[in-house]
Amino acid sequence: MAPAPDLIDFPSPNFGPRRDGLRPELIVLHYTAMKTAEAALERLCDPIPEVSAHYLICEKGRVFKLVDEEMRAWHAGAGTWQGKGDINSRSIGIELDNRGTHPFSEPQMVALETLLPTIMARWNIAASSVIGHSDMAPGRKFDPGPRFDWRRLAFQNLALWPDAEPAEGLGTDWATAATQLGYDTTQKEALSAFRMRFRPYATGPLDREDARIAAHLTATLP
Repeated sequence: MAPAPDLIDFPSPNFGPRRDGLRPELIVLHYTAMKTAEAALERLCDPIPEVSAHYLICEKGRVFKLVDEEMRAWHAGAGTWQGKGDINSRSIGIELDNRGTHPFSEPQMVALETLLPTIMARWNIAASSVIGHSDMAPGRKFDPGPRFDWRRLAFQNLALWPDAEPAEGLGTDWATAATQLGYDTTQKEALSAFRMRFRPYATGPLDREDARIAAHLTATLP
């Protein structure tokens, strides 16, 4: 395992206790959608908008710690994953300094790849539970967006990514498999969120490749 990255303490006042005894079981990745990391830090520490995250990773790879992991940061908002709500109480939030319109920098990805394993080990979080904001809030949120390299994380067992080969013997339909993964398939935007994660830039109606990918991914769940 790579050593943990050096953390820069930058406390945010925007946090509270996790509710109902809940503990982190997810890691939610975001992009900041702001011009600079400094602007994002200012907003994440501003008590008026009441938003925050546990960590922010700037484009140069510096990692800012804003909220202690034991506490509930305010990053996810409304949404569900695997039928569960209050994602803020169930997750660690990581903001990435990116506007969603350009690739994520190499230093930033390296920093994320060193931070993730330490969090996952600390809270016993599986690769299948590292998700995007868009996964748990389809249609409302679009980060970390189609330019984020999920495949790269999956090579290091830090996220899920589908096999390129057909999943033999798996005939589950897309909605059943995607629901098993965690998506709220009752929402019409769920397919778009799924594709943004696993088939960036795919278009058109639901097809066999969507079903194949979802079936393969459910077969890899712990």
